[in-house]
Amino acid sequence: MLELLFCATFTLLPDYLYRRFKQGKRLGKEITLFSVWYELRIGLTTCLMLTIALITVVFYYHPSTTNVTSFFRTVSILPEGNGRVKEIFVTTNSQVKTGDVLFTLDDRTQKAAVESASKRVTEVEAQFALAEADKAVAKGGVDQAMGALQQAIDEYEVRKQLLDEGSAAVSPRDVEKLQNTVDSREGALEAAEAQLFAVQTRIDVSLPAQLETAKASLVEAETALSKMTVYAGVDGVVQQFALQVGDIVNPFMRPAGLLVPPEFSDGFFQAGFNQLNSQVIKEGMIGEMTCLSLPFVILPMRVQAVPPVLAAGQFRPTDQLLDVQDRARPATVPVLVEEVFEGSTDRIAPGSKCILNLYTDNHDKLANEDVGFWEGLYLHMVDTVGLVHALILRIQTMMLPINGLVLTGH
Repeated sequence: MLELLFCATFTLLPDYLYRRFKQGKRLGKEITLFSVWYELRIGLTTCLMLTIALITVVFYYHPSTTNVTSFFRTVSILPEGNGRVKEIFVTTNSQVKTGDVLFTLDDRTQKAAVESASKRVTEVEAQFALAEADKAVAKGGVDQAMGALQQAIDEYEVRKQLLDEGSAAVSPRDVEKLQNTVDSREGALEAAEAQLFAVQTRIDVSLPAQLETAKASLVEAETALSKMTVYAGVDGVVQQFALQVGDIVNPFMRPAGLLVPPEFSDGFFQAGFNQLNSQVIKEGMIGEMTCLSLPFVILPMRVQAVPPVLAAGQFRPTDQLLDVQDRARPATVPVLVEEVFEGSTDRIAPGSKCILNLYTDNHDKLANEDVGFWEGLYLHMVDTVGLVHALILRIQTMMLPINGLVLTGH
């Protein structure tokens, strides 16, 4: 309507003034409801054409969108495993810090596993004392075998010496028996030493490995027990927390609630523009924004980034071939805008519905001496008609509360 009135000032109004004062035709006489389409045909036609051209120029070079919001991420409150709720420490809207306990699950099985693993560690540690006793016994057996061997060797050497000297008191048969005794005592010594080595190996290798395994089982059991207590991973506010004692929570299907971190968008907003404006929107463009949660306020914004892709083209590999006609709705151009003045958007609630205008600025092009007269005139016109869009935004800002509270009743 604003564009129509503006164009009528330069087309329809001069046509009427010519008909009235040059041709003497008056409203209600020669110019009536039935004849106005013929009498003012030139003004009406040019007004319509100029209005369409003006609207096209305004909305192309100064794009506008109502798809603007500040996204924020929520953190699901989930345990690391299934379980039945045992105790609850927070409620909805509770302020929590990182590491605060939110709720606990039934941990009787995990406590029993920790107790069993702890006793296993104690058992293995006790086996060290038993192994030391076995080592002492084995060492005594070695000493005993060495003594018996030495005694047999001494007796053999004495009898052998007497036999070599030709004494009749010793027979060759006695010397052979003593030789067999020495061989037997050597075998007994080797067996005692092997027994001592086996005990020492058990102390040095087997029992430490068993102890490490038992300690690892204890750590595993304690970790499983710690998972029965659910902590806050970040600072935030607990939302949609309707957990009750006895409920079963599941990390895949049954979350306990949501945790909303206090760090939201930090002055950044995500906007979606028509694809026809993709060649106009550039990084650094200045715009203006108004939001439902902050009525009657217009904030200056700046384009921070324009991603090179559109959401309609993304896909996830499946067992079905995608059909392009299923993507009939054209995707918007994602644009990230930021506040020009730090803190100016702090009063806007995250997730608010907003209206955003961007304005094309040709100042740098106009400063170039290579720009011709007609091109410069066109660029001046493009920059000038941005005022129309700025005025429309202000009208929308004034009408937002009326539309939202009176006309639509939302």
